[in-house]
Amino acid sequence: MISKMIQLSRPFSLNQVAYQELESLTMQYWAISASSLSVLIFLCITIWCAPGNKPPPSLRSVWHAILTLSCIVLHTSVCCVTLGTSSLTSSEAALKLLWMLCHGLAVVKLIQHVFRTFPSCASIGEACLVASGLVLYFGDMLAYTIAKVSGFSIKSDMVQYGSKTNEINIIIQGLLLGLLLFPVVFKLVLRMWECSFSMAHSEVRTNNETWRSVIFFSSLGFIMIVIIPAWMQFVQDFHMHPFLWVLSFIFSEPLKRLSLCGYWVCVICVSVLRFYNISKNSKIERILLRKYYHLMAVLMFVPALIFQPEFLDLAFGAALAVFLALEIVRVWRIWPLGQFIHKFMSAFTDHRDSDLLIVSHFSLLLGCALPIWMSSGYNDRPLSPFSGILSLGIGDTMASVVGHKYGVLRWSKTGKKTIEGTAAGITSVLAACSVLLPLLASTGYIVTEHWISILVAGTVSGLLEAYTAQLDNAFIPLIFYSLLCL
Repeated sequence: MISKMIQLSRPFSLNQVAYQELESLTMQYWAISASSLSVLIFLCITIWCAPGNKPPPSLRSVWHAILTLSCIVLHTSVCCVTLGTSSLTSSEAALKLLWMLCHGLAVVKLIQHVFRTFPSCASIGEACLVASGLVLYFGDMLAYTIAKVSGFSIKSDMVQYGSKTNEINIIIQGLLLGLLLFPVVFKLVLRMWECSFSMAHSEVRTNNETWRSVIFFSSLGFIMIVIIPAWMQFVQDFHMHPFLWVLSFIFSEPLKRLSLCGYWVCVICVSVLRFYNISKNSKIERILLRKYYHLMAVLMFVPALIFQPEFLDLAFGAALAVFLALEIVRVWRIWPLGQFIHKFMSAFTDHRDSDLLIVSHFSLLLGCALPIWMSSGYNDRPLSPFSGILSLGIGDTMASVVGHKYGVLRWSKTGKKTIEGTAAGITSVLAACSVLLPLLASTGYIVTEHWISILVAGTVSGLLEAYTAQLDNAFIPLIFYSLLCL
């Protein structure tokens, strides 16, 4: 957030961007900050109140408690002063502070729900990243909805995050919201259906799986075709059904976009079939097998990002929606696809995945998509949208392959990361940048990056990949993106 604000402050000083865009980004920063602070307070309270964790107070622990409390008070004071000075009235300032508080409470509740529902599937840092992002993203949707309903209760520029919302953003938000809320709706409908039949209806209960599948797909279709599009049209004022708008958007440049779709289908079919056969009939380690999908991401996303960036935004949202739908089918074991999807996905899991939740494919897709989505609006660093593709598709892949085959010197005695792998990852990213920059310049992009900043960004992200214990697919692209924006 800080690097994005620094990037936006450069054109703001030259009157190239509006004040509202910088203000909305400031609100985004304080919302994320309030979420992180709430999680830290929650963790401190949890550790302090844990049974059997009552050591006698020492001078060091007292000073730590005083320092923590001082930082919390200082952070809260700076937030209040900043939001108060940027508000026209006291009621607007109070509304903004309430909005920040709601973000923090929502993130804490969501993290608690994640750990109860999917235990051992994520660390605290990973859960905080996912929860903060979801609350921030869907808080935007809630604000627009309230603003439409009330007309004036919440100013749209006060709670809008990032650039001005367009049709593509609304469609992506609607799809993800519908799929994330669908399991709750399906569970409720399933309970109502089961309670409506008694044990005497044995002929119905023998076909339980079939009826369960019918209820699942009927409910999913109703929500995604009727309910969510109705919300999209209410918020964005579509002049047609959103899915018809998508078709008209695709056929506005039919040759380029349909050709790109055909190219993606060919790459996906060839790659998936090839890699799956290799996984079943080869002794190649699973970690190296999964890196082939990173290379597939480079082949798919780089041409689209250069020539069709808006269409790629929409395609990322559609792909994420498909992944969510398939994961829901897999987790609920919905007939007839649930067991097959589970068997197929299990061939590409690693230690971060569990039988309950598989996150590797989500992290790869979001790692490539987030820098592109965050680069919407003003962007004077043309390499920043490529952060995920470069760091994951090229850097992480080369680091794993070289480190596995030729690595000798390890960074630590207990870790698996090698110095040779890290050096290969950093070198490959810099080499890819040296090819990509002239290509971007030849297609009309104004290249403003300096090689010193690229070198620092590539080196820091490469070293972080070697040392981090978190999900590198999620964190490394964001770090690389932040450094490139400076």
